[in-house]
Amino acid sequence: MPGTRYTLEVQPVLPERLKRLQELANDLLYSWDREVRALFFRLDRELWEACCHNPKVFLRRLSQKRLNDAAEDRVFMEDYNRVLSGYDTYHQERARSDILQYLDPNEDLVAYFCAEFGFHESFQIYSGGLGILAGDHCKAASDLNIPFVAVGMLYRQGYFTQTIDTHGNQVAHYSPTHFADLPIVPAIDADDKEIHVQVDMPGRRVQLKVWKAKAGHITLYLLDSDLPDNAEVDRRITYQLYGGDINTRMQQEIVLGSGGVRALGAVGLKPTVWHINEGHAAFQILERCREVVAQGLDFDSALELVAANTVFTTHTPVPAGHDIFDYTLMERYFGPQVKALGLDMEKLFSLGSSPDSQGGFNMTALALRGSRFRNGVSRIHGNVASRMDAYIWPQIPPEENPVGCITNGVHVPTFLAREWANLFDMRFGSGWRNELLNDEFWKHIDDIPDHSFWSLRQSLKSEMLSEVKRRVILQHRRHGTSEALIERYTQYLMPQDADILTLGFARRFATYKRATLLFSDPVRLARLFNDPKRRVLLIFAGKAHPHDLPAQHLIQVIHEYSRRPEFEGKIILLEGYDLALARKLVTSVDVWLNTPEYPMEASGTSGEKAGINGVINLSVLDGWWGEGYNGDNGWAITPHGPQYDSVYRDREEGQELLDILEKQVIPLYYARNGHGYSDGWVRKSKNSMKSLIPRFNSQRMVMDYVRNYYAPAKRQRLMMMGNQYARAKEIATWRKRLDQSWPNISLRRVDGGPSEIRSGQVFSLRVSARLNGLHPDDVLMECLVGHESESGEFVRLDSHIFTVESHNESGETLFRLDLYPRLAGLQYYKIRMFPFHPSMSHRFESGYMIWL
Repeated sequence: MPGTRYTLEVQPVLPERLKRLQELANDLLYSWDREVRALFFRLDRELWEACCHNPKVFLRRLSQKRLNDAAEDRVFMEDYNRVLSGYDTYHQERARSDILQYLDPNEDLVAYFCAEFGFHESFQIYSGGLGILAGDHCKAASDLNIPFVAVGMLYRQGYFTQTIDTHGNQVAHYSPTHFADLPIVPAIDADDKEIHVQVDMPGRRVQLKVWKAKAGHITLYLLDSDLPDNAEVDRRITYQLYGGDINTRMQQEIVLGSGGVRALGAVGLKPTVWHINEGHAAFQILERCREVVAQGLDFDSALELVAANTVFTTHTPVPAGHDIFDYTLMERYFGPQVKALGLDMEKLFSLGSSPDSQGGFNMTALALRGSRFRNGVSRIHGNVASRMDAYIWPQIPPEENPVGCITNGVHVPTFLAREWANLFDMRFGSGWRNELLNDEFWKHIDDIPDHSFWSLRQSLKSEMLSEVKRRVILQHRRHGTSEALIERYTQYLMPQDADILTLGFARRFATYKRATLLFSDPVRLARLFNDPKRRVLLIFAGKAHPHDLPAQHLIQVIHEYSRRPEFEGKIILLEGYDLALARKLVTSVDVWLNTPEYPMEASGTSGEKAGINGVINLSVLDGWWGEGYNGDNGWAITPHGPQYDSVYRDREEGQELLDILEKQVIPLYYARNGHGYSDGWVRKSKNSMKSLIPRFNSQRMVMDYVRNYYAPAKRQRLMMMGNQYARAKEIATWRKRLDQSWPNISLRRVDGGPSEIRSGQVFSLRVSARLNGLHPDDVLMECLVGHESESGEFVRLDSHIFTVESHNESGETLFRLDLYPRLAGLQYYKIRMFPFHPSMSHRFESGYMIWL
């Protein structure tokens, strides 16, 4: 029909009794408080869905009659007042005693920087796992009432929405976000003026507006360059998450890192701990150094001061997750600023140097050198990151270098199904929410009758099948698919018949995640899927990065399999993956599949979200599953490491996956007792919940950060700041002496080295060291005692520190150790020396070590 289509939004006036709905809509607490969301949902279910669960948009489009009726509805008003009471109680809570042991809300503040935050599908400033993790971190920090502030960017278009065409091609759609639709307000100063900050770009300054979002107890500050005062090219800096070319990426990371530091200063906040979540925000290190240098400190001392209270979390071993900028680009953007930093370009380049970035500046390397507390996101990934980052500490064995690990967790109130929360309330009382760190408490899951447990799981699956069917029908009708064919494609999506084994694979599509591993033997898979007595349904969902063509090809492959006659209706490929669809799938499928190439899955929290809902994981033993699997709570695929040929590895792991499905998963699900359900399945599902809820939730994760990283970083800061930064200057000077002296240090054994002694005899070790100008107090000499493993490796059991005995005429220092061996038989020992300073955050922070 010709002519322009205009829009007119007729907005209601909130009745006085319901005025605080606006307050609830402007607090991201709604993203994890189901009771708050339920208020909006009850007012108009269809409109709530049409508004994509966005409470601000919903309240603008709700009919006046619905609001007026609700204000007169006694039952609704009782629920409304109950929700407000809970909301007010939440905000009145003070920091818990276990937090006060480590952080003082009146003195301390953790600033958490990340390029994306995934709170809710209505707030599209996230793309995938990193953002969801950041959102969960913030939610847990709020629940624990930690003094905490988050810093990110406000994207005008955010990340893309996805459709899949009739050929299986992913189509990316970008649409501008209206900031009036978001739960944000401009940050203002004491004079009620909007706060703007500036960052330097080549030949110009870019203005940034600071927005803030309330999220329970914490505040999220977001930077926006889409301002009239900026040139068009600069207005586009904050348009798309991970969009544009390498110049755009550089500009975004300057905005996030440098602009974020300036934004916090402009709003009057002085963090005592700075947390860099992935390397995108690492330029904050240079900005904070610039501020300290401006106060008169030299750069090396400033770096020691800044690094002392900086925490860095690295999230992936995948190269694409580590930004590298060409030196010419660095010179273009930072050339005019190096003087303000108190250094030259060569020194700047050295901060970002790494073996795999010759001629380029590695943001991960900058983050590692500019922090003193670093971690991977699972035990396996911590070991991988230690090896990847070993070039920072070249003489330190990777297993002993300063890269630790904190395993990611998921936010239980966000991802636990409403039905489970209601059941827990009924059986355990509402206090279960305070028991998320209590392993013993969750053994009570065994008290839930098996038939009730099975029934609830089947009910969740029925709701999910209904939603999946609705989405599939819409998807195919848009393609012009015939109704007869749509009926075949949805023949197993029967909410009234949910007794079908349902497998789920939903996550960001990347080649290392091997979404198509299940198709390694299509004939065998078809046989498993076409047993009429043991039906199997497989649901796929996920996005591939718009520039990742191999990952998009995976989507095409899955689409092609879903169209084959033998898999028709049994393999479902859903489009439009977002947080809402993720919540539906992780709570409702029977088995969660995860098939990454070991050891590329740093953590992989989707399986945690599924597991806390009684979904059973079937995964390669990588990421979090390497420590989550206990033999009774799921199934494990034995990984083949990178030393194996990829074709061989995929074939072997693909066959093991099919073996587990054929011989364990399918038979267990359909092994029914006299009451119509599988006892063994319920037992394994219960084991999943009770083993994962207390160990892999975000409260546990954040408490690990508080104890092991935030509190020590706070102490390091205080030590470095004391007496006009005296300790920072001292450490910087000491490091320079080490750099000059260490290359010419040498050791030699002077005790003769007996190879045997009698039981009870003392074993005396003497080592002479030429310290090349270092003082004996600058080093530690250590003896490691252990045994030899079956593979011939030295296994350390104990260690002992030498004492300084004397100095000889040659200028050497004599070190002595008298040992009384505790074990009998053949033993092994090693001797090494490394630098020592009492103010170092980690004993091997210097990176130097020499072995005898």
